[in-house]
Amino acid sequence: MIDLSLAEIAAVTGGQQYDIPDPALAVTGPVVIDSREVRPGSLFAALPGDNVDGHDFAERAAAAGAVAVLASRPVGVPAIVVDDVVAALGALARAVVAKLGTTVVALTGSAGKTSTKDLIAQLLQGLGPTVWTPGSLNNEIGLPLTALRADAGTRHLVLEMGARGIGHIRYLTELTPPRIGVVLNVGTAHVGEFGGREQIAVAKGELVEALPGDGVAVLNADDPLVRAMSSRTKARTVLFGEAADADIRAVDVRLDATGRPAFTLHTPTGCGEVTMQLYGEHHVSNALAAAAVAHELGMPAQDIATALSGAGQLSRWRMEVTERADGVTVVNDAYNANPESMRAALRALAAMGESARARGGRTWAVLGRMAELGEESLAEHDAVGRLAVRLNVSKLVAVGDREAAWLQMGAYNEGSWGEESVHVSDAQAAVDLLRSELRPGDVVLVKASRSVGLERVAEQLLAVDGEVAG
Repeated sequence: MIDLSLAEIAAVTGGQQYDIPDPALAVTGPVVIDSREVRPGSLFAALPGDNVDGHDFAERAAAAGAVAVLASRPVGVPAIVVDDVVAALGALARAVVAKLGTTVVALTGSAGKTSTKDLIAQLLQGLGPTVWTPGSLNNEIGLPLTALRADAGTRHLVLEMGARGIGHIRYLTELTPPRIGVVLNVGTAHVGEFGGREQIAVAKGELVEALPGDGVAVLNADDPLVRAMSSRTKARTVLFGEAADADIRAVDVRLDATGRPAFTLHTPTGCGEVTMQLYGEHHVSNALAAAAVAHELGMPAQDIATALSGAGQLSRWRMEVTERADGVTVVNDAYNANPESMRAALRALAAMGESARARGGRTWAVLGRMAELGEESLAEHDAVGRLAVRLNVSKLVAVGDREAAWLQMGAYNEGSWGEESVHVSDAQAAVDLLRSELRPGDVVLVKASRSVGLERVAEQLLAVDGEVAG
C-alpha cells in the first residue's frame, strides 16, 4: 500500500492524468499487473505483452476497485498515461522506497538466490516487519512490484536481483538502493548469454558497486570470483563460508540420513548449533549468507541458529519433499536448473538414497534440459549424466530432446548400462515409466529448467484421484 495520491504518482512517473475526477485520491491498495488481483484502492499497471495486453483489462480493473490504471495510452477509465509502463513502475518504486527509508537487503548469485532470500526473510521477521520478493520475481517488473508492497511499518525489504546481461543489476539497484548486498556465487547459469563466468562476475558485482560507504557487502569466501568483489565496493565487507578466515563460518558440516544438513555456526559474537529443515548440503552456504545479514542487523548468534533450524522453504518447486502413502518420496526441484544447482540436487538425492536403500528403495533422477548454456551445453549435460552415475543414482530418466540425449550419453559413457538410464520424449512418457516401475521406499528427484515443465511429473506422481496431494 503505497499511499500516494494520483497527482503524486503522475509527478513521479512523468505521466499525464486522463479521466481522473479527483487527483488527490490516494492509492491505498496493492499495485498489480493482473486484473484478477485488483483490490479496492489498487493501482493497475497495464503491461503490453506478445499475447495479452493489459490495456484490454483496464475496465475490468476499474470495476474491481482500481482507483486508476498506469497505462501507455488512454483506456476509457481513470488513468495515468506514461511513455513506458515498466519504467514508470520502476520510478514509482524508487520514490516509495526513498520515502519509507526502510533497510533494503539485496542479493544475487548464479544459484540459490530464491532459497537464500527465503531464509533471510524468515530470519529478519524476528527483528521486525519484513517484505520480500515472492518466488523469483527478480527482474525490472517483479522487483518494483515487491518494493511497492512495503509500507510505513516495513523495517526490512529483502529483494532478489536477477540478471541476463551487464547493467541489469545496476538498473535494479538504482530503483531500490540497497544498504546490504549479498553475492552468493558466480556459476554458469545463463553463461550462453553472458559469454563466460568472468562476465557473469562483472554483472553480479554491480550489486556491491552500488552499496554506500556505510553499507555492507556480504560475500562468499569460498568462491574466488565473489571474494574478489571486495575490491569493487566502498562498503565494509563481511565474508561467509567454510573458509578459515570467513567472518560467518560453518564448522562440522554433516548430513543426516534424509539429506538434511547440520553444522555449528560461528559468528564474531558467538556460536550456535544449526539443524536445517531443508534438504541438501548446498543450503549450508545459503544459510551462512542469511546468518551474515541477520548478524549485521543485530540478531544474536543463538537466535540466528534457532531461526535457521526452524526455517522452511517458502517458494514452490525448490526441493519440495513429499512422501506418498505408499512410501515413495518425490523431490520436486523443477522450478529451474543450471549446472551448479543440478549437481547440488543430485548430491542431495544421493544423501537421501542412503536411507532409501535401507528400506529397499532406489533413487531416481528425472532430469531435463538446462537452458541458456550456449557452447557449454553439451559438456555440462554430459557432466551431469556422468555425476549421476558417480553418485550411484539407481535410475536416470533423461526427458526431452537433444540435451536429454546428452545427459544419457554422459551416464552411458561413465558406465551406466542396461536399465540404469533411459531417454524418454516428454514429461508424460516419464510419468508413465515411473508409475509402472516405482516401488515403496524409492526417492524420485525431478529437475530441469523451467521451460521444460517437469513439475508436471512431480504433480502427477503426487496426484490422488485427479487431485494433487498436499
